[in-house]
Amino acid sequence: MKLLDISFENAHVLCLGDLLLDRFVYGTVSRISPEAPVPVLKINRDFLALGGAGNVVRNLSALGCPTTFIGITGKDDGGQKVKELLTNLPQVTAHLINEGRTPVKSRFISQSQQLLRVDDEVVATPTEATIKALKEAVMDYLPSAQIVILSDYGKGSLPPELCQYIITASKSVGIPIIVDPKGQDYSRYQGATLLTPNEKELSDISPYPLRSDDDVAQAMIQVKDRYKCDAVLVTRGAKGMTLLAPSKPKTKAKPIHIPTQAREIYDVSGAGDTVIATLSAAICTGKSLEDAAQLANIAAGIVVGKVGTAVVGHDELAVAVLKAESIAPSKIMTLEDASHHAQLWHRQGLTLGFTNGCFDLLHLGHLHSLEHCKKACDRLIVALNTDSSIKRYKGEHRPIQTEMVRAHVLAALEYVDGVILFEDDTPLNLIETLLPDVLFKGADYTIDTVVGADVVQLNGGKVHLIDLKPGYSTTATVEKLRKVG
Repeated sequence: MKLLDISFENAHVLCLGDLLLDRFVYGTVSRISPEAPVPVLKINRDFLALGGAGNVVRNLSALGCPTTFIGITGKDDGGQKVKELLTNLPQVTAHLINEGRTPVKSRFISQSQQLLRVDDEVVATPTEATIKALKEAVMDYLPSAQIVILSDYGKGSLPPELCQYIITASKSVGIPIIVDPKGQDYSRYQGATLLTPNEKELSDISPYPLRSDDDVAQAMIQVKDRYKCDAVLVTRGAKGMTLLAPSKPKTKAKPIHIPTQAREIYDVSGAGDTVIATLSAAICTGKSLEDAAQLANIAAGIVVGKVGTAVVGHDELAVAVLKAESIAPSKIMTLEDASHHAQLWHRQGLTLGFTNGCFDLLHLGHLHSLEHCKKACDRLIVALNTDSSIKRYKGEHRPIQTEMVRAHVLAALEYVDGVILFEDDTPLNLIETLLPDVLFKGADYTIDTVVGADVVQLNGGKVHLIDLKPGYSTTATVEKLRKVG
């Protein structure tokens, strides 16, 4: 796999589909109702979230992928809430048309177990005026898109006429179109670049039971040929995924089985949304369909370990990819992982050191500093600026190497016990969470200008300023390379 570069900030996805409002009601069950043999749920909390195609957009936003959504919201309170949730997502542009009622799915949950789901919805085809408005919006936004997603939840927002219009328009300008299908009539998706049904949906349109991998593969070939699609990707829960890629001239493509990356499955709600979002964002960055599917499979493995229609953040995915590909996977950590390790190390009586930086082109000055850090502590965690945070203060031409490569290299050093990617302008949140015993920074700072110094000192720790090795810096290295070039 070639997955280390997963920056999606230069991608642009156009998404259409059914907007739903998901309601999650959490509580505890301690008795059975005297009125009927049903559990009594005592509510602790509840919250609302975007569902359906809205969850696809949530995932794209969490990945840092700019997205335009075109769709329908109901003329009701649910529609207003959906609009607020959608327009508040970072890097999302929403073009919404008000019509009908907003579908609402309410899930009642106790101890991570879903007890009941209640659907309040009316399936209706949009009016001719709304379909016309949707078509016009597509033509307005299509030129800036790199890929189009149709997220069909069978609620009426994607009638056959509109689907075919979007597919034809997208193909005419060379933009791939990915469809998450619904129902048994796939003719509306004919000509799409890629279909992404789950195994149950594939089984529903297959003339025979899907008892084996070969059955699944044969059904995929039939769907691909019948509906003139370039490729088919089937999500299969605990079995992972199966990809039927586009055929090469005079050859037939063979299905590729991708094992699941999930360690423990808690909830598959919305996993398909995570898959199509990650897949589309990856394709936008120029990844092959197989590599994009591998990346989507890793993302799916993360999201099914969460409860509810959750999303996968860019940093989560970055860490998971590094763990999948790194020569030192246990060193790549989320903040949650690092906090757990910090507590464990402190209980063992070990001193925890912390430093941060870009570590763009690793040079002797970096090694000098990291060696001095490790000599002054038992365990060293390095916080690494993400690509986007570096661009904010060093300009568009930096970093030279992506965050994935930089983290990979740091994790391979014997001086380093943990690497955390961080997006914020400063590592203050990390320092407050980890409470290191020693905070390291270069001697070009003073203690009163070191971010987090007061936090560490109030906690009984100390700040250590390290002398810089003269003549070594990434900027100087870049200048030398330019002169050579």
